[in-house]
Amino acid sequence: MTSAYVELTALKLKTKIGTYGPREPRPKQHVLDLKLWIDRKLVLIDEDRMDRVFDYDELIRDIDILAGDSHYETQERLITRIVEACASYSAIESVEIGLTKFPVRASTGHLGIRLHVDTKKMAQIRKSLL
Repeated sequence: MTSAYVELTALKLKTKIGTYGPREPRPKQHVLDLKLWIDRKLVLIDEDRMDRVFDYDELIRDIDILAGDSHYETQERLITRIVEACASYSAIESVEIGLTKFPVRASTGHLGIRLHVDTKKMAQIRKSLL
């Protein structure tokens, strides 16, 4: 069996997530990791042409817009919106997403959320967006 995915790691997002009191430390950074499982035919190509591959640039622009368009109380909500954005691309069969913030306390610690959405769930999300 052959599988293929596009992997995006350590993308720093310009976003505001969480509600903090005056003396609570605020995360300085939120970092996104993303694996997008795609049809292997979009990787094993017979010609070096953009129309033969999955062009991820538009998805990255979508993610930048989602990250910056509002204040989020939770990382989970931003992850959900990014998964929905991924579902709008028919080439994406399934997705694994991780969002990490740091520091968690003072100047230490990373806290992350990870989610894997399989092909069946991705199809359900895609259908709900129509």
